[in-house]
Amino acid sequence: MSYKLLIMNLGSTSTKVAVYEDYQEIARESLHHSQEQLVQYPSPLDQKAFRKEAILHFLSSHGHKLADFSCIVARGGCCKPIEGGIFPIAEAMLADIASGQYGVHISNVGCVIAYELGQEYRLPVITADTVKTDEFFPLARYSGLPELPRVSTIHALNQKATARRYAASIGRPYDQLNLIVAHLGGGISVGAHCQGRVIDANNALDGSGPFSPERAGTLPTGALIDWCFRGQLSQQELRKKINGAGGLMAYLNTNSGLEVEEKIQKGDRMAAEVFEAMAYQIAREIGASAATLKGDVNAVLLTGSLAYSVRLTDWIKERVSFIAPVVLYPGENEMLSLAESGMRYLTGQEALKEY
Repeated sequence: MSYKLLIMNLGSTSTKVAVYEDYQEIARESLHHSQEQLVQYPSPLDQKAFRKEAILHFLSSHGHKLADFSCIVARGGCCKPIEGGIFPIAEAMLADIASGQYGVHISNVGCVIAYELGQEYRLPVITADTVKTDEFFPLARYSGLPELPRVSTIHALNQKATARRYAASIGRPYDQLNLIVAHLGGGISVGAHCQGRVIDANNALDGSGPFSPERAGTLPTGALIDWCFRGQLSQQELRKKINGAGGLMAYLNTNSGLEVEEKIQKGDRMAAEVFEAMAYQIAREIGASAATLKGDVNAVLLTGSLAYSVRLTDWIKERVSFIAPVVLYPGENEMLSLAESGMRYLTGQEALKEY
């Protein structure tokens, strides 16, 4: 028996959609959305109708009917912390996502759209290795204030898929390796993978680590508190500053690595310094992960769209190659990873976990 899967992966500036028959990808598009298109929506949830229409147009233009699918698999949103694995997207998860208490991200919208389509066409709807995958070990949860524990918010899907890909390439099980995986995209997360579990990582959404194309990363705490109490910006505006308008957007008014590269090629010294500063912060976070793993690191893996930048990855390599071999996996393997998760569920290889 063959299966047909609809794969959905919503990113900050793109809607990735694919159709798989078993493990074979038969149609795929990455629908890019400009800042001009997105700026009219105050919050990610306000983009639901816009993103849903893009997905339905993709299906229609490729001649696929939702009634013919076996399963919908969506990139997981900001639900409560859960371990890695496959989970149903159901009302309890959606309620936690809608509350916003675990974070606001466009992947939340993907889960809502997937659920609505599943209800309409009576299809199972699942997710796997969500952004709230939490496998931290106890020491990683301490922040310095008991009221503010550190939480796991990472690109778990791509990090774990990349780690498994590397493990397969050297003929060793993922759960027998110690790896540092850096996902370099609109957000940046660096995870310390200890024998198959991500035991520590920076909060890639709005909390810590390197600044990224559109997120501010770690900020000076005292200065941030003072800024918040000046009353010049609302809570929502402040959140937008650190998640959406931070990083490259704040310094260079673009969240595109390609545009920054073009500026550098034209002799823009500020662009070069900001881009190198981002590489420096990524390297510093990789060094912190090496300490987490007590220096026992099999490899450092760089993945995500920014890993295509030779300039950026060379700057990172200069600072971290002493730790372990640095291996590049440009782009992301998230669509295939989601499809593989769907197939493990549909074929009974892996049971759904209870949310």
